[in-house]
Amino acid sequence: MGMKFEPDMLRAYFIAGTQDIKDKSKTLQEVAKQAMEAGITAFQYREKGPGSLSGSARDEMAADLREMCSDYEIPFIVDDDVDLAIKTNADGVHVGQKDERVTKVIEQVGTKMFVGLSCDTKEQIDIANHIDGISYLGSGPVFPTGSKADADPVIGVDGLAKLVKVSQLPVVAIGGITEKNIVELPKTGVTGVSVISMIAQSDDIFRTVKVMNDTFRV
Repeated sequence: MGMKFEPDMLRAYFIAGTQDIKDKSKTLQEVAKQAMEAGITAFQYREKGPGSLSGSARDEMAADLREMCSDYEIPFIVDDDVDLAIKTNADGVHVGQKDERVTKVIEQVGTKMFVGLSCDTKEQIDIANHIDGISYLGSGPVFPTGSKADADPVIGVDGLAKLVKVSQLPVVAIGGITEKNIVELPKTGVTGVSVISMIAQSDDIFRTVKVMNDTFRV
């Protein structure tokens, strides 16, 4: 049984795969370790897109990151790959609307790990509200983002606030979040933020993570 889901895990949630580390003098492990040292509250392994790892290289990377998360006592979440999540004994798995059906994922892992779902419209949230076994929702992109090639239309701060109102589950914001615009988010009612490049390309990971934690610390 993995770590039990707590909404506070969403406060400073770092998502990354090797494709997100643009500074080739650093490895994903180094960046992730720094982020954990700095106080992230969750880590999601999302190995997707051009230049990403596959096969045994990806499995080894996942195992490394899994172990690191255990050492730092933060949840290890796998993006969209139930087999990899089971193989690494992950705490959680995150699925998007285009991925495997969330109900099927819950059937496969429901008792062993928590499940997060991306929801970017009111219709999607209405459906999620009626599915047992989802722990949290990810909503966005709030701001324009360069990290995902297939990003959906920007919903904006007001759009995010509307979704949070409708959701019966805690919501984590995603998409284009920076140290400057993060201040606009607490008023939407989100529980925290999930970021890729804000940490992966930060010139000072400790400062960045502190901003995330301070913004959402109750």
